[in-house]
Amino acid sequence: MTKNKKIGQGINALIAPKSVIDVKQADILMSRISPNPNQPRRIFGEKSLKQLSQSIEEKGLISPITVKQSKNKYIIIAGERRFRASQIAGLDKIPAFVRIANDQEMLEMALVENIQRENLNPIEVALSYQRLIDEIKLTQEQCSERVGKNRSTVTNFLRLLKLPEVIQKGLSEGRISNGHAKALLGIKDENSLINIFHDTVTNRYSVRVVRVL
Repeated sequence: MTKNKKIGQGINALIAPKSVIDVKQADILMSRISPNPNQPRRIFGEKSLKQLSQSIEEKGLISPITVKQSKNKYIIIAGERRFRASQIAGLDKIPAFVRIANDQEMLEMALVENIQRENLNPIEVALSYQRLIDEIKLTQEQCSERVGKNRSTVTNFLRLLKLPEVIQKGLSEGRISNGHAKALLGIKDENSLINIFHDTVTNRYSVRVVRVL
């Protein structure tokens, strides 16, 4: 597979078999599966998990999870949310791709899948990009190739991590939008930055207002 073909394919590119030995599909007992200790995502919304579990009860699990075999257990590489929802749905077994992967490959696959989820908040995305850079030793350009995004997109998310912790928390909790956060990045004085953040939350300022404060 060439570099260009891999761009934009994300997790599918990472789990695609290089040979019949690299990956196989099987139904695995839920009791033999464990979460990935390096899972970049820590928060799984109960409401969305319940909705997914109801869908699984009605239609079954359409997309298999991806796991790595470790002795007599299997460690999740990608699909922990589907696994948790399947637990709620009461499944005894779950379809899975069994992948041969080392710890670094497992972390990279988990991070790439995490970034491509639609319901992540901007800080979760930014932290996943940062981990790809710090722990997988990727450049920003390589990060963009892995997830099929422009390099400028990666750079803009990483800039959010320069914001004070209180503002990052506010962005994670949805008290301000990504647009607000980008506008706040233009304020250099930290005390002024934090004060404007609190004013924005209290008064529900629009992004346009924040830009001129």
